[in-house]
Amino acid sequence: MTEQQQPIAHTENWVRQVIMKYNLCPFARQEVERGSIRYVMTDDPQPAAVLETLMAEFHVLDEQPEVETTLLIIPRGFEGFYPYLDLVDLADALLCEQGYEGCYQLASFHPDYCFEGEPQDDVANYTNRSPYPTLHIIREASMEQALDQYDQPESIPERNIEFARRRGRDFFVQLLAQCVKP
Repeated sequence: MTEQQQPIAHTENWVRQVIMKYNLCPFARQEVERGSIRYVMTDDPQPAAVLETLMAEFHVLDEQPEVETTLLIIPRGFEGFYPYLDLVDLADALLCEQGYEGCYQLASFHPDYCFEGEPQDDVANYTNRSPYPTLHIIREASMEQALDQYDQPESIPERNIEFARRRGRDFFVQLLAQCVKP
């Protein structure tokens, strides 16, 4: 595996070994098994380049209905969580400006993810921590359909927080470390 392929492989490992295995997203397993998750990386750390790649991924999803979702991996340039949040704001604004509000939504993941109002060391933050800064493009119609079929979807975040607190920080640190091993 080349160095350039590693962030994609590490992110795929994270989806399988953390998100799917521990059911942090109850909808991930079906898409992993169907092979309908697109993993894309941008190596350009400039916000404009990331947004250009994001826009291209909106078009891919428009044109390829068999692709359910895209994970846009950004391994360089947004290692700091707060600059990454600025990028997320720009990405959300682009989504709206380009008329994709209601069609797609963005979820965000970062190695130092911290929920607003929570301490940085709260283990619950690990439910959104990933090997690299990542923007997740989700089809809104698919999400609505999945949520309609899930009993008490509003309980998912609380269930994940309880799971994280029960397992503890060391468990998640080890899980993330295993995702990036060759």
